[in-house]
Amino acid sequence: MTPIDSIVARLTSLHPKLIDLSLDRMRRILGSLGHPEQQLPPTIHVAGTNGKGSTIAFMRAILEAAGLRVHVYTSPHLVRFNERFRLGGKGEGRLASDEELSSALNECERANAGAPITVFEVTTAAGFLLFARNPADVLLLEVGMGGRLDATNVVDRPLASVITPVSLDHAEHLGDTLGKIAVEKAGILKPGVPAIVAAQPREALLSIERQAGRVKAPIRIAGEDWMATEERGRLVYQDDAGLLDLPAPKLYGRHQFENAGVAIAALRGIDELSLPPDAFETGIAKADWPGRMQRLSQGRLVALVPPGSELWLDGGHNPDGGRAIANALADLEERVSRPLVLVVGMLATKDCESFLKNFAGLARRTVGVPIPYQDKSFPADTIADIASGVGIPAQSSENVEAALAAIGRFELEPPPRILITGSLYLAGAVLHANGTTPV
Repeated sequence: MTPIDSIVARLTSLHPKLIDLSLDRMRRILGSLGHPEQQLPPTIHVAGTNGKGSTIAFMRAILEAAGLRVHVYTSPHLVRFNERFRLGGKGEGRLASDEELSSALNECERANAGAPITVFEVTTAAGFLLFARNPADVLLLEVGMGGRLDATNVVDRPLASVITPVSLDHAEHLGDTLGKIAVEKAGILKPGVPAIVAAQPREALLSIERQAGRVKAPIRIAGEDWMATEERGRLVYQDDAGLLDLPAPKLYGRHQFENAGVAIAALRGIDELSLPPDAFETGIAKADWPGRMQRLSQGRLVALVPPGSELWLDGGHNPDGGRAIANALADLEERVSRPLVLVVGMLATKDCESFLKNFAGLARRTVGVPIPYQDKSFPADTIADIASGVGIPAQSSENVEAALAAIGRFELEPPPRILITGSLYLAGAVLHANGTTPV
């Protein structure tokens, strides 16, 4: 266990509930810290169910290509807790060091003085300290869950509020309909602050539009105020300011064209920013976001798959995320046909059946695995039973390594395309086991 992990484990004991959405504790600790949230660089606040991290990755790459220093706050991390805190500097900046992060977390713990608080609230407060004390031009701030009562929603006047696609997830905390969940996401909208909204289901869009009208936030919506499409393998973006003909995103999947469009719309919708066209071109082609349709080409786990196979990783874990992954795999199948095998681990709080239905008729086989160190993971046998129930032949394995070894005994021809998916926690464990830690 690292020193950072020890601090996080200690902080976990300060609050008896896993999640308790509120802003009261956050305001209290920030007041004790001298209100670092009021000293942040100009901030772009990002909420949504799917695509938040990828959209932020595109914005970061574009801004850095324009020569700007960019802080980034995201969650969860994949391998190291430090991944949540990227400090802007020359080029791509860097992750906060163990020393910086330990110091900030300890300062927050002292300021909290033992009062009830969640780990995410302390983590967010520590991030605000780091971001306020290190100069940067822009902060990209990702909501942890929901928006209205999320710990990040203490920034009164961001440069822009961004809402990526909304779908059913965390229903036990945010509501059991798209409309209710969208209300929570739209809680980040602020008076007079541009709201950039990705393509949404109608029920979600109506909730977002109502909230934008309520707070008088000027709103720009995908498909109405801008278009981002794939044309001949390139990204064509168009809004009332003109057209951009850009290279395809480095991030794989047709959904990444949409995420890139949201990022471009956000940056072009901020009057304070004036970015050169070549920054968009460079950034779109360079943006990277581990654990999202990531091809693993070398490492310890790669050595376990049948010779000639492809090994892919995606942390998608809800039905819409599964649909995006399935579409990306279908596109790969059209290019190079291979039998598809899924290795799936998922938290028991997720809708595993709806997730797996996306792959019926596409996957040749599923291997269920537990998520390491997650007590609330579905048992591997349960995942196999669910996969069988939606028409995908399935079995279980005790871990990912055993699953990959089992696939070698399937004797598939040509060598298979293997996707490990179902959870960001599983994606992190895979990257760690493979020796490909994000930097």
